[in-house]
Amino acid sequence: MDQTGFLDELLALFEKEGVRFCVIGGQGVNAFVEPLVSLDLDLVVAADDIDRAASLLADRFRIERFPHSLNVGRPGSDLRVQIQTDPRYFDFVVRSSRREVLGRTLPVASVEDVLRGKVWALLDTGRRPSKRQKDLADVARLLEAFPHLRSLVPEQILARLLPGS
Repeated sequence: MDQTGFLDELLALFEKEGVRFCVIGGQGVNAFVEPLVSLDLDLVVAADDIDRAASLLADRFRIERFPHSLNVGRPGSDLRVQIQTDPRYFDFVVRSSRREVLGRTLPVASVEDVLRGKVWALLDTGRRPSKRQKDLADVARLLEAFPHLRSLVPEQILARLLPGS
């Protein structure tokens, strides 16, 4: 999926420059449960590092800015890196721990925070319905592995996971 070294270069840049980040989204889910294939890597950068990270990335990669994210890519790579800029996610970095993701040991948001992020994404009516269906499946995968986290999921989502209950 990435023959260009894009991910390795991005991670090396963050490490060299001391940019604090963690993995969220589907790859965050994959770090805690049986992984599913995805060409997306969602990250959040610490609040006080976000502007510097954006500048460093813009010097080396293709950047698209959206209201709550920076999409980072490189021609020739199928990997899509999305950096979340919604302030609700910034504290995830301090609660992260190192886990296996995409064959690398990376900082990953806590399972509770990964679930919170998936719930927020699922409740975002501006997202494409197909993306929200994937978010629902990711919430289900997390709750199967961590049923004690059910209290973090609003009833309206639980009703969709367990119709008729």
